[in-house]
Amino acid sequence: MANQNEFVTLIEKHQNLIHKICRLYTKSDAEHKDLFQEITIQLWKAYPKFRGDSKFSTWMYRVGINTAITLYRKSKRRIQSFSFEEIAYKVPQSESYDDTEDQQLKSIYNAVKSLNDIDKAVIFLYLEDKSYKEISDTIGITEVNARVKMNRIKNKLKKQLNP
Repeated sequence: MANQNEFVTLIEKHQNLIHKICRLYTKSDAEHKDLFQEITIQLWKAYPKFRGDSKFSTWMYRVGINTAITLYRKSKRRIQSFSFEEIAYKVPQSESYDDTEDQQLKSIYNAVKSLNDIDKAVIFLYLEDKSYKEISDTIGITEVNARVKMNRIKNKLKKQLNP
């Protein structure tokens, strides 16, 4: 029970990280909720193996991004089906889609969504003020590769946002 309470506390503290990942890899509020739930489930399954070698938030990024990429790739290979059942979450949701978002922010999100899975993860971590070392550790690439990818991503985004 102590592990469960500790886990829920950590998830509540860092839930915005999960919401940001969900926002990059989903197109609707329903998909966002589904991915949030799946990431939370995967975090819970993996939590007993968390050794504390890195910060909890870094570990959480890795699990969240890997879960999002895995589900994104699986969804491309199967027929979409929809369930009308609502699932209650133990962790409250503090960030959701808002119709009144600034158009410029929407454009940036759309540009980032058009990137491939790894590039999305790199830009996401970069925007979270992670160092290139943290980015490379989280994604599993070299620090030099993270820097090169970031420069290429910046150029791609500039071209998309300023045609």
